[in-house]
Amino acid sequence: MDNREEILTAIKTIMVEMFEIDENAIALEARLNEDLDFDSIDAVDMIVRLKEMTGKAVKPENFKSTRTVGDVVEAVYKMLHE
Repeated sequence: MDNREEILTAIKTIMVEMFEIDENAIALEARLNEDLDFDSIDAVDMIVRLKEMTGKAVKPENFKSTRTVGDVVEAVYKMLHE
């Protein structure tokens, strides 16, 4: 996962497989809580999956201010390029 597009694809895969979210609803501007019904427990599960996928330690504080799918993509991108 070198670029944001690949990260978005991976996040979509996780959201569809783990949380049964409609892939068409997962867009950069989609709000996690309001649009996708994504709660804090889902976020923890996703962080664990991202750690498995990237092989990098995921710091929960990097994701505290994420509100949209785009925010998650940016947080993962920064994490991968630190």
